[in-house]
Amino acid sequence: MAEQRLQGRRILVTQSDDFMGPVLCEVLAEHGATLLADRQALLDPAQPAALVAAAGRVDILIANLAVPRLRTPAPDVSEREWRDTFAALVDPLPRLCRAVLPQMIERQSGKIIVMGSASALRGMSEATTYSAARGAQLAYAQTLGVEMAPHRVQVNAIAQNFVDNPTYFPPALQADPRFQERLRREVPLGRLVGAREDAEFVAYLCSEAANCFVGQVFPLCGGWVTR
Repeated sequence: MAEQRLQGRRILVTQSDDFMGPVLCEVLAEHGATLLADRQALLDPAQPAALVAAAGRVDILIANLAVPRLRTPAPDVSEREWRDTFAALVDPLPRLCRAVLPQMIERQSGKIIVMGSASALRGMSEATTYSAARGAQLAYAQTLGVEMAPHRVQVNAIAQNFVDNPTYFPPALQADPRFQERLRREVPLGRLVGAREDAEFVAYLCSEAANCFVGQVFPLCGGWVTR
């Protein structure tokens, strides 16, 4: 059984059925957290504030935002693809933070963790829209982290890739021999990072032991960004 280091912590996880949501909820609950899991894609500008108001006390916000895999050559990216991607991945983030920060600042305690992507740290073909949106997330987290540090609110982000999750690495893709060859070629680890390995790192960032991190972006990708 996991150490109960998050006992009594109320953690809001967005898009809890997508991306890293399911395993995050499972692992954080094992560590004693009270999960406030929400399944919505937060496309309506009013949704984030309503979600936080309904949740009440939020000790930790995990901004887990995702869209289906995008593979579009840059010259073919439509205005709609660009706007829809930013509407799903970028726009909800400041809305969520604006809604939850007043209570955290008042308590002089709180954490925000952005589940981002290492595609913002290393170029990927046919991923301009997705990478740009993920890059905006990371820049926001870095800047907000510096601003919130005097209030004892820690804001950090995980920049992940090649992590086992159903949104970007479904079982059918993982079973493809061409994908297995790509793993061996591009990822020094030689395999996907396990979903629970990722979630356990998030649990650590949620704990009091990680209060020293301010506006950090943590690559979690089996060494892919250093290749």
